[in-house]
Amino acid sequence: MRVQTSRPAAHNEAWLIVGLLFLFMLINFADKAVIGIAAVPIMTELHLSPSQFGLLGSSFFLLFAVSAVVTGFAVNRVETRSVLLAMGLLWALTQFPMLGPVGFGTLVACRIGLGAGEGPAYPVALHSTYKWFPNELRTLPTAIIAQGAGVGIMVALPLLNWVIVHYSWHWAFGVLGFAGLAWAAAWLALGREGSLATAAATVAPEKTERVPYRQLLLSPSIIGCWCASFGAYWGLSQALSWQGAFLIKGLGLAQGSICLLGALPAGASVVLVIAAGWYSQRLLARGVSSRAARGILGGACVAFGGAALVAMPYLPGIPVKIAMTTIGVALPSVIYVFSNAVVGEITPVAQRGALLAIGTAVSTSAGLLAPYVMGSVIEMAATPLDGFNTGFMICGVVMLAGGAIGMALVRPEREARRWTNEMPEAVVSA
Repeated sequence: MRVQTSRPAAHNEAWLIVGLLFLFMLINFADKAVIGIAAVPIMTELHLSPSQFGLLGSSFFLLFAVSAVVTGFAVNRVETRSVLLAMGLLWALTQFPMLGPVGFGTLVACRIGLGAGEGPAYPVALHSTYKWFPNELRTLPTAIIAQGAGVGIMVALPLLNWVIVHYSWHWAFGVLGFAGLAWAAAWLALGREGSLATAAATVAPEKTERVPYRQLLLSPSIIGCWCASFGAYWGLSQALSWQGAFLIKGLGLAQGSICLLGALPAGASVVLVIAAGWYSQRLLARGVSSRAARGILGGACVAFGGAALVAMPYLPGIPVKIAMTTIGVALPSVIYVFSNAVVGEITPVAQRGALLAIGTAVSTSAGLLAPYVMGSVIEMAATPLDGFNTGFMICGVVMLAGGAIGMALVRPEREARRWTNEMPEAVVSA
């Protein structure tokens, strides 16, 4: 009787954690998006060229991957509750210097520090969530947490753009600092460690429950997921830094009018990712293979998004260009759910945090390149719109390649069976 009455409470607590981590990712992506919303005011005030602003956008990712990997290995041994709290506090503290007068160097330093704090955010949030849900029930909570990103941008664009227009871009950063402190206080009061972590530690303790990291890193399924995610993140990081400038400098819109148009990719991604996560979970429940329900579906979305960006420069009219860039950024975002679910499916629980973090490091390394590449081609182009068109085409080609590789390589059932036969119970994750 005690077990039966505790299950609804545990279920409710699990979804409370999902809600808190959804807000965690919401703030995370608002922190990322603010630089793109404030692009034109920052460039004007600090007298930055397009390549300098591109360097500023890329600087966020300088320590992003390193921090993700180091923290990913740490959370194999340290509770995710304390790590998430530390990250939330760090995010808040790196925003407050922007409330005063700042130069280019200070802004770059703060963005590098923020990137170091936010690099591990998504993999650690998922690792924390996977301690509450078994494999067959992970797709939907993963999709919800991932959509903290889309909702974060949707909330950030109108709110922070209003702050920029009526006050200054400095206060937009300050608002995010206070939001980070509020989340840290809520997590300190309500955050908990999942019960499946303890259960996994008690199952077959005599077994090694590990696969050599070399074997994991050379897994075709994991490589395919990471290639598709790299392509998707090229588009996301480019949009975070340059979407506002594209609407203003490329298409000739006003600063005050970009909030709704800039939020279109994020709004579309919310609908697409939740729908795709739900649909994938239903396919799995009906017996469809994970290769089809996660690998092929996710890779195809990245490839189709790339095709939209490649076609965009050749299509006339501002509404059509906005529609194509919206599809090109939103549709590939479903891979962030499927790729991490595949990694979680075939990786032993004792190594899952590290593999999720390494995957984040690989995919987000696109953020080191994409903003600077876009800034460089804009600076060399005859007109800003010509530069944006070239940058979007480069992005589309990267997405097409990543999505195609993902569709070809992801075969999680085959690898899980092989590793299970070689190391019994080693890959049966919690």
